[in-house]
Amino acid sequence: LGLKGTFYMTVSSEASQKRINDWRRASGNGHELGNHTVYHPCDATGPGMSWVKPEYDLSKYTMSQIHAEIKMCNAYLKAIDGKDKRTFAFTCGHKKVAEGEFIQTMSKEFIAARSVRHEMHSFQDQKMMDIDCYSMVDQTGEQMIELVKQAEKEGKLLVFLFHGVGGEHNLNVSKEAHSQLIHYLQENQKDIYVDTMFNVSENINA
Repeated sequence: LGLKGTFYMTVSSEASQKRINDWRRASGNGHELGNHTVYHPCDATGPGMSWVKPEYDLSKYTMSQIHAEIKMCNAYLKAIDGKDKRTFAFTCGHKKVAEGEFIQTMSKEFIAARSVRHEMHSFQDQKMMDIDCYSMVDQTGEQMIELVKQAEKEGKLLVFLFHGVGGEHNLNVSKEAHSQLIHYLQENQKDIYVDTMFNVSENINA
C-alpha cells in the first residue's frame, strides 16, 4: 500500500542472517532497519522471564558490554543499508544493565529509542529516547483503528509494535486485522502522517 515502517532487527536471528537481500530491498524501498541488539538481552529477574538465557540476562550486563553489542548491531545494519543514524528499540522494553540505564550514554548513536508502554504523547511532550508504543497481540482491526482515531482526535503520536502478522510469532495479530488497519491508514493519509520511526523522529526534532 506504499506505507513505510521500521523493522527492528536482532541480528543474530535466522530471520536477519538468512534474508539480507530482503532487508536490503526493504531499506531501498524506504523502510527503516532499526537496532534491536545482537542477542536480544532482557532482564531475567522479572516474572515470566525464565526463557531468557543466563548469558543474555540484561540485568547482569555491564555498560561496556551493552555498548559493544549495540554498536556491533549498528555495524551489521550499516553493511546492509549504508546508513550511520537510526533508531533503537529496547529489548522487552528493558532499559537497565547492572550499572543503570544505558541509552542516554549512547545518544550519539541514535536519534530516538522506542520503549514498550501503552501510551501516546503530543510531539511537544515526547521524549525522544523514550518513545512509547502499543504492542499488538490478538487485537482486531476495529480495535487498532480506534487507537488511531484517538490519536487523531488528541493530536498525538501513536506507535504500533507488531511481532507477528498472520501467525509466525506467539505475539500475533491476524493478517486480516493488520490489513484492515493499514487500509484505513492509507485511505486517510491526508489526515494521518504515517512513516518510519526515524523519519517521525526527525520531524519531531525539526
